[in-house]
Amino acid sequence: MMKWTEVAPQNWQNWHWQLKNRLNSIEDLEDIIQLSPEEREGLGAPHHFRVDITPYFAQLMDPTDLNCPIRRQVIPLGRELQPFEGMMADSLAEEAQSPVPGIVHRYPDRVLMLVTTHCASYCRYCTRSRIVGDFQATPSLNDLAAQIDYLRQHPEIRDVLISGGDPLTLSDVTLGHLLKALRGIEHIEIVRIGSRVPIFLPQRITPELCQLLRQFHPLWINIHTNHPREITDEVAVALARLADAGIPLGNQTVLLANINDSVEVQRQLVHNLVKHRVRPYYLYQCDLVAGAGHFRTTIAKGVEIISKLQGYTSGYAIPKYVVDAPGGGGKVVVAPQTILAQRPNHRIVLKTYTGETAIYQEPADY
Repeated sequence: MMKWTEVAPQNWQNWHWQLKNRLNSIEDLEDIIQLSPEEREGLGAPHHFRVDITPYFAQLMDPTDLNCPIRRQVIPLGRELQPFEGMMADSLAEEAQSPVPGIVHRYPDRVLMLVTTHCASYCRYCTRSRIVGDFQATPSLNDLAAQIDYLRQHPEIRDVLISGGDPLTLSDVTLGHLLKALRGIEHIEIVRIGSRVPIFLPQRITPELCQLLRQFHPLWINIHTNHPREITDEVAVALARLADAGIPLGNQTVLLANINDSVEVQRQLVHNLVKHRVRPYYLYQCDLVAGAGHFRTTIAKGVEIISKLQGYTSGYAIPKYVVDAPGGGGKVVVAPQTILAQRPNHRIVLKTYTGETAIYQEPADY
């Protein structure tokens, strides 16, 4: 892009420079794309969810295509402010299931640990838009200490997912202290990090960061990728560094209307992911969060996509399609119907991926 032709390569590859030079205003963005009236309305709204776009991610946007899947994810539209039926501020009831600030204890043996409200860029459909992007809501050192203390006091917790905001926006020093504290709790077996930094800011995935992370195995990372155009050469380098550090990688995708709600886009995405050693993990139904109304599809659309992936690609390339139940009920897996009927003599009628039927004989004495 012309805007950044004079930027020295060492600056462009510096993740601190990328964060410092994020775009967030009409003036910033009209230098690189042709803004529509509705984009101008969204950017000019006084109370919209935070906008920040790294130069790296911004240069992936098509400057003239209003339906570009990159720009649609990060540039607000005026319709973002329109309420819709079922909309909630905290659609997953995280605050109701938070025994101490920053800890969400929904499932018996694992917790969600929110360690920052910062992200490299901000997705317009963000589930935590009520707090993410609000730097005053970022957990203090005392808050983080209280989270660690809660984990120590609950031996039933064996799995911790670190999220936010985005944990990989933390400094190496802060991240190292946090991981060391978690690894010092004997009953915590697995530590996971949820991050979109490898997509928004692949420059952050430095050899030094990977050397730090590999000290704390078993450590898993789930990235967040929604469209195959997000998997660039720079992202490929970042993912290879993480995988080479021995970190199992998964991906979560949010089903977004007019962005990735087609079998073709989803198939290309999962194929690209597995080529880069990333296992497609979840395909999420978009949450009932304010600002996300125009991104939502029907659940039937998600089931259709999964049904048309099944049998037409490798099983490990097919994510689970889930709805995170409104009100804090947890993730509900939604799948195509494959058991058609139960016949006499313990015979089950199954539907194959081609739509044909097969009979499975169950044991009579089980």
